[in-house]
Amino acid sequence: MRDEALLGPWIRRFLLEHVVAERNLARNTQQGYRDGLCQLLPFVSKQVGKSIDRLNVVDLAAGLIRAFLTDIEVTRGCSIATRNQRLAAVRAFAGFVGEHSPVHIEWSGQIRSIPFKKTSQAVVPYLEKAEIDALLAAPDRRTEQGRRDYALLLFLYNTGVRASEAVGVKVADLDLSAPSVKIHGKGGKQRYCPLWTATEFLPARPTGKIEVAPQWHEHPTHRPPPPTYG
Repeated sequence: MRDEALLGPWIRRFLLEHVVAERNLARNTQQGYRDGLCQLLPFVSKQVGKSIDRLNVVDLAAGLIRAFLTDIEVTRGCSIATRNQRLAAVRAFAGFVGEHSPVHIEWSGQIRSIPFKKTSQAVVPYLEKAEIDALLAAPDRRTEQGRRDYALLLFLYNTGVRASEAVGVKVADLDLSAPSVKIHGKGGKQRYCPLWTATEFLPARPTGKIEVAPQWHEHPTHRPPPPTYG
C-alpha cells in the first residue's frame, strides 16, 4: 500500500514505461511531459511542506493543480497554450495512475476534470505572389550557394512544410516518377506532397543531371550553412 501511495514510483513508471515503452510518444511530447512534472513537483512540495521524495499521489490535489496552472500564467508569464500543455501532462499522468491503481480512481477523475482553457488561434500570415517572387529572386543562382538556397526556398514554397520537416527529407523520400515527396511530420506522422515540375527538375540545371534537392541529405550529420544573400 505504501508503494502505491508514494508519488515517485508512479512518475518513474509513467515516464519510462508508459510514455516511452508503451505509447512510444514523440520525443517532443516526452520532453514536454517531463518539463511539466519538473515544474509541478517543486511547487507542490513547497505548498504541502514535504520533500519531493516524500510526496504521495493524493498530494497532487486538484486545488493545487489549479493553483499551479495559475502560477504558470501569472508568475511565470507563460501563455495559455503553455498552461494547457502542462495540464495535458498532469492529466495524462493522472489517467495512467487511475488505470493501474483502483484506489486512485476518484483522485484521477478529479484531476482529469480540470478543463483546458480556451485560447484564440493566431492568424497565420502569408506572402503575396510578388513577395514570393522577390524572395525567390534574392539568391544569386550563378553560384552553388545561391542555387542551393533557391532550391530550398522553392521546395518550401511548393510543399508548405516546416523547416524542420524539410531538413528531415531523405533522398529515398522523393519519387520523381509521380512526382512527389514523403514528409515526416510531428508525432511520427507521414504525408505525401506533390512536386511541381519546376521543383522536380530544378537540381538538374547546375549539373546537367537530376540530383535530388536539397543535396545535403547525402550524409545524415551534414547540415547546410544558413542562407546568405548577396
